[in-house]
Amino acid sequence: MSAKDKFHDVVKLGLQKDGWTITDDPLHIEWGLVELYIDLGAEKIIAAEREGQKIAVEVKSFLGQSTISEFHTALGQFINYRFALSQEQPERILYLAVPLDTYETFFKLPFTQIIIQ
Repeated sequence: MSAKDKFHDVVKLGLQKDGWTITDDPLHIEWGLVELYIDLGAEKIIAAEREGQKIAVEVKSFLGQSTISEFHTALGQFINYRFALSQEQPERILYLAVPLDTYETFFKLPFTQIIIQ
């Protein structure tokens, strides 16, 4: 299990303030003899439930020197987590939480938008 991301607690608090109940911190998923911990930040997960909705949130800080390298790591984890959730907890929707400045400067780029689609 990885260490908590720098923004783990901020994302967790934001979800709680928005009315979510935190059910798992981290959310442990096991599939195909592989253990996964969907994490907040670079490392742990927040799972929350509200009005019958279930979500999992992977938090990434994007504090490394290479944004594209951080994106590759985040995307790889996201794909693996999404697959495992589809097999074990298909009712959960997976989200990626990133800092606002990273969203504004990198995630809005045409390249990033196409890859995300």
